[in-house]
Amino acid sequence: MRNLFFLMLITATLLSCKKEEKQAEADEKTIVDYMKDNGLTGTRTSSGVYVVIDNPGTGAACGSTSTVEVAYTGSFTNHEEFDSSPSATFSLNSVIKGWQEGIPYFREGGSGKLLIPSAAGYGTQGKGSIPGNTVLIFDVELTDVL
Repeated sequence: MRNLFFLMLITATLLSCKKEEKQAEADEKTIVDYMKDNGLTGTRTSSGVYVVIDNPGTGAACGSTSTVEVAYTGSFTNHEEFDSSPSATFSLNSVIKGWQEGIPYFREGGSGKLLIPSAAGYGTQGKGSIPGNTVLIFDVELTDVL
């Protein structure tokens, strides 16, 4: 009986990993197609976040746990906006992984886009009006490093 339980647990784990791999591949294709369709080039992080730098900025640098002020607009790949703020202040260790990885590419005064796969965004569950397994696009400007 114990062996059957472990076999079922291992099978469930493998199936879950396979689903995550397929979603990561789908997100990567969605992001690459979006970048191609919109004439964008960017840097890919190890988790699949793409950072497009329009202006790197010249002010203070930030780290993954810095408190920052950012102006941003969040949208889906169909350009439908789901959130925006002319001035949001937060600690990077309290936001989605895509922001934790992407914002430190900019210095104060810098701007560009973060193209975030679902695993570095709101994952399979989504949040509010954001469905699960959704690629997110953020236009960002790092206005202050506090």
